[in-house]
Amino acid sequence: MSAIINANNDSFVGVVIQYRLGAFGFLAGDEVYRNGIVNAGIRDQLFALQWVQAYIELFGGDPSQVTISGESAGGGSVMLLDIAYGGTLGTSLFVNSITASPYLPQQYYYKDWVPSQSYYAFAVAAGCPPVWAYGNSSQTIFECLISQSTGTLQNASELVSQSGTFGSWAFLPVTDDDFIQSTPSKAVVERKLNGLNHLSGNNAQEGDIFTTQNIATENDLVDWIRLVFPLFTQDDIAKLLYYYPSSNISDSSDGLTEYATNGTSGPTLVNVSQTATGQQQRAQAIYGEQTFICPSYWLAEAYNARGRTGYKYQYSVPIALHGTDPSVYFGPASANVGPDFVLAFQRIWGNFITTGNPSISASIASGSSSNGTSQSGLEDWPVFALWDPRMANLNQTGGTPYSVSLSNQTGGTLDGNATVYIGPGQMNDITLVDAYTWEGGRGQRCDFWLSVAPIVPA
Repeated sequence: MSAIINANNDSFVGVVIQYRLGAFGFLAGDEVYRNGIVNAGIRDQLFALQWVQAYIELFGGDPSQVTISGESAGGGSVMLLDIAYGGTLGTSLFVNSITASPYLPQQYYYKDWVPSQSYYAFAVAAGCPPVWAYGNSSQTIFECLISQSTGTLQNASELVSQSGTFGSWAFLPVTDDDFIQSTPSKAVVERKLNGLNHLSGNNAQEGDIFTTQNIATENDLVDWIRLVFPLFTQDDIAKLLYYYPSSNISDSSDGLTEYATNGTSGPTLVNVSQTATGQQQRAQAIYGEQTFICPSYWLAEAYNARGRTGYKYQYSVPIALHGTDPSVYFGPASANVGPDFVLAFQRIWGNFITTGNPSISASIASGSSSNGTSQSGLEDWPVFALWDPRMANLNQTGGTPYSVSLSNQTGGTLDGNATVYIGPGQMNDITLVDAYTWEGGRGQRCDFWLSVAPIVPA
């Protein structure tokens, strides 16, 4: 974290934590709840925050001014800490929170059918079959599991995790009636939140790498929806297709090549991106908005009540796939992101960490390579309110076009190439936009996802 700390005049202390993953962190089920603990990975994070409260002063930090942040699953973790214990923690552990691409997977009750099946599958893979499946045993499943070696449990966790639907994981946070008392969607509606100030962000193309790349027709799309959202009825699917309408673009040969949308005019992310068009892109938009983007909207809005403040941004520098942003604010940034942009993004986070407000000066927003210091609106960054849902669109112009392999960028998940722009000539293009009308009415689609959250469940 040295880069972001140095870019903000060494004005804060950075603490990086680790927590248990897979079955070690998120094994659930009735036996786990009765004999051990569920949501262990998130409780690891709680323990780390308690450690910060106890010891950060010894490192020059201020325990009364803690900011927590995370990206992707880390952003989802921050979201769960924001709602931990029904929002009754207040500012006892942190004052500010940042969620970058907050991951909101399907969150079940700890002993529902889905987490229970993952528990039984894990037990079989670890050599601890249920009594009812393989005959009599003197041990319970839980007793057998805790007698197994770490290596055996690691292999079982990996095996079960890889056996699920593409884009999903077997071991996830659950509602447990204590630490996590409700789904995030319910908690944000009820404003049951910890901390005072929140900054949430998303990337332009969140869903691409989590969506199977074989969706050519609307029938393919419907089959995929049924697989990803098994609780949806035919009416729910019809509503979903209404909110994500087809443009009748089946592929780039129809005259529309893949490109980054501008958010305000022309085809929207629902139908075209730098990686796909048509039905494939509809699926990617559905996954990206439901899982990452809309939760960032809900959080920013939820914090604008009861003396709190919430702010919102989108990272849009092509190609803004999920997970491409941390290298910008934490470094080292890739060649498609100019130094002026890096500094602006680092100052946005830094100002929020130190003041609870992400506002940056006109000179920082414009960058040293611009011809002036025109006002971006971020000198007095507005809160993200229901009646005025404005967010910062963080983008660039200029540079030289350069083709990159999507396969190299995504570890083989995506094929083909995408165009990025590298220096010199990169200039900041940071503006305030209407988040509700963005990308053809994203705010309305996020309202839809909030209305069906109980049957996602999320």
